[in-house]
Amino acid sequence: MAKAGTKDRFSTATRLRLLGEQTAERVYRSQTKRQARRSRLTGRAALLALVLCSLVVALAYPIRQYVSQRAEIDDLRRQKAERHEDVERLRDEKARWQDDAYAEQRIRERLHYVMPGETGFTVIDPAAATSRRADQGAATRPWYSNVWDGVDKADRPDD
Repeated sequence: MAKAGTKDRFSTATRLRLLGEQTAERVYRSQTKRQARRSRLTGRAALLALVLCSLVVALAYPIRQYVSQRAEIDDLRRQKAERHEDVERLRDEKARWQDDAYAEQRIRERLHYVMPGETGFTVIDPAAATSRRADQGAATRPWYSNVWDGVDKADRPDD
């Protein structure tokens, strides 16, 4: 029997069976190592994801504030440039009013003044005057027209 056991031990079927068992053990060991590596990577990945999410949450408010403040700064710079343009325009207008010829021209145009020796005329088309009076607001008419309209309204009794 001893020979049979030794013979059985070295038979092809026995060798194939041992080889299969050894291979199965290697595959099992490599699978468990891969699973262990996978589980370690999954834990690391979860920790990394948690850290990244924490950073995003922690930085969201300051970044929003930064963007908001940058927009406000840009708006204030734009307003400053507009105000600077307004100041320059007003300085130019003030300088023009310092010129007597410009002041005289504007006074004659706005108030319909005439120089001594000149004759002033105001031509009124009756048809155009009634339609213009309805279309034209008090702000665009000459000041004296508004005064006379006020006097006329005061003269009329209420209906």
